[in-house]
Amino acid sequence: MKSFEPASMKSAAVQQILAGAVAPRPIAFASTIDKNGIPNLSPFSFFNAFGSNPAILVFSPARRGRDNTIKHTLENLKEVAEVVINVVNFAMVEQTSLASTEYEKGVNEFVKAGFTAIASDTIRPFRVKESPVQFECTVDRIIETGLEGGAGNLVVCRVQKMHVDVSIIDEFGNIDPNKIDLVGRMGEDFYVRASGEALFKVEKPGLKKGIGIDALPAEIRTSKEFSGNELAKFGSLEKLPVEAKLEDLKPATQYQLREENKSQNLLAKELIRKGEIEEAYRVLLIKSQDI
Repeated sequence: MKSFEPASMKSAAVQQILAGAVAPRPIAFASTIDKNGIPNLSPFSFFNAFGSNPAILVFSPARRGRDNTIKHTLENLKEVAEVVINVVNFAMVEQTSLASTEYEKGVNEFVKAGFTAIASDTIRPFRVKESPVQFECTVDRIIETGLEGGAGNLVVCRVQKMHVDVSIIDEFGNIDPNKIDLVGRMGEDFYVRASGEALFKVEKPGLKKGIGIDALPAEIRTSKEFSGNELAKFGSLEKLPVEAKLEDLKPATQYQLREENKSQNLLAKELIRKGEIEEAYRVLLIKSQDI
């Protein structure tokens, strides 16, 4: 490992590591207005949700590292403490990037980036029609984390109203990740598209208490054949089979061991990928002379 101390580094170098390692990050496409009603639209990837009761979103328009100036978004929020946070999907990512251009004060990014401004119901800033989900927010507080270039300004937003495009909702009333097709910010100029083959599921333990990796037999726990993820699958079982015979396995598993002469470790790994965790563990319990 190579180690760094942020306090002794230039803010640009710290930013590079943070942006590359704390990723992917959702994007807050923030719509604000100034005291004269002039709109501003800008994306921020230091952003996330921080509670649902009350519904709180936080994003950070940081001070510019090169000259320690603040962004128009922050100036506007100090004048009008309201913001629409629009989410960004793949269909609008290039336009969103264009809106991040540092235009002069008063330039309307809705117009420059070709977005459609629509009125909000509870606050003054406009929503982005093209965004599949829009959050109308009031600003509870702005927390300055420092006064030097690169310092963050945590804008704590209380959600007053949410707008969700019906086309992204599945038959159960939930947002379908493939339909919303979100993008996330990576380091440098990279983004990630959060849909399709990029998606995978990891079952939450919930109230189920897995035995844990530490409870696995040493020969399995310390084996170089299984990754940490695979061991965690075994560790998520609430109870381990103590022993197993060949006839306890499914016919297809028996065939692969006996007729195809597949190794037990390899077959167990394949079964783990299929989600057949208990079957995979039973395979490891079979004594080689019994196959």
